[in-house]
Order: sequence, then C-alpha cells, then structure tokens
Amino acid sequence: MKKIGFIIIAALAVGIAWVLTPALSDSGDGDLSEYAKEENTMADNAKGPVEYAVLAGGCFWCVEAVYERIEGVVSAVSGYTGGTVADPSYEQVTTGKTGHAEAVKIAFNPEVISYNEILSIFWKSHDPTSLNKQGADVGTQYRSAIFYADEEQRRIAAESLAKAQESFSRQIVTEITPLDEFYDAEEYHQDYFAKNPYAGYCRVVIAPKLEKLGLSVETY
Repeated sequence: MKKIGFIIIAALAVGIAWVLTPALSDSGDGDLSEYAKEENTMADNAKGPVEYAVLAGGCFWCVEAVYERIEGVVSAVSGYTGGTVADPSYEQVTTGKTGHAEAVKIAFNPEVISYNEILSIFWKSHDPTSLNKQGADVGTQYRSAIFYADEEQRRIAAESLAKAQESFSRQIVTEITPLDEFYDAEEYHQDYFAKNPYAGYCRVVIAPKLEKLGLSVETY
C-alpha cells in the first residue's frame, strides 16, 4: 500500500512513468491552467453560493491537491463513500472489502465555476478508462466514479461523460452513481500535499501530476 510504509523506489518509478507518458486524454489535452487559481483564496471563493461535487479518481490525495488549485473551489475534503460499512476507517477501506471509494467532496462557488466545468477537470486529471486502478494504486477503492446528489447532477454527469468519451480511444469506465453517505477521512489525510510536500509520494507522484496539468505546486 502506497501511503503507510510507502517504498520510495516504487514511488519513483510511478512518478517517472507519469512524467514520461502522454497526457491522460488521447487527444493530449491535459492542461488545466485555464482553471488555475491565481490571486484569490478559498475564502474569497466562499463569498457567494456554494454547491458540492463528490468525485473519485484514484488516490484522494491527488484529487484533493488538484481541486484545491482551481478557481472557484471553496474546499476539497478527502473521504470515503459508496460502501456498506458506516464510518469506515482508512485501514478498513484499504482492504477493498467495504465497497468504499477514496473520494473528495468539493465545495465550489457556481458563480465562478460550474458543475460541468468541475467534471471537465475531472476527466483531464485522471485516467477514466482504467478500471479500479490509477498508476500503482490498485483496487475498487481507487475506482473512477461520480457520485451525484440529484437528478440534475446525474444528467450533467452523463452528458459530460459522453462528451469526454470523444477524447479517448478506450472506453470510459467511470461509474455514475447516487451519492449516499460521505465520511470524512482521518485528519492526517486532509490537505496531505500541503502538509507534506516533501514526502515521497508527494514529490514523485503528486507534484509532477500538478505540473503536467499546468497547476502550481506551491502549497496553500
């Protein structure tokens, strides 16, 4: 398991592979600089209405780090959803037996960024054609999924997936499923990249990923 007792040599290999491989989209369009946060802060984004998106795209550290750098995002909270055990621990989820996905609950200001744009970022920031796997992270807890809160989000998600499929030669395997209970992950998982920018996984996987997407590696 990559997080507890992570082996740096394996992480380095994953990081190098990420840097050397083409962008996730078959079209080569993986840049997110148009959405990048500039001078504003998350507190600035909160000065207005707030809506939520819950997404899973592999390790929640990576997903969280991406969305914390997006204009209009108020907060990004790592957690677990889609499973059968109430309030699971990280140790339980990593077994793959609880059915949960590592997910991120994204609060955003719809006056700055739309739910559809949140999903556009989602398709570019991970490989939605990889079943239960992102890089070296393997298991159903790392599945690609959109957890919708209502019928409108479901409709937008379905349309967004169909449009995204045009950029991939392989079939997108992302689940679109109703949101049930979302459980916040343990405190040490929150803002992991910001708190641990020099940790092995952050240096060789998350930082190169942010750079590849045109996002800053500066911590907030």
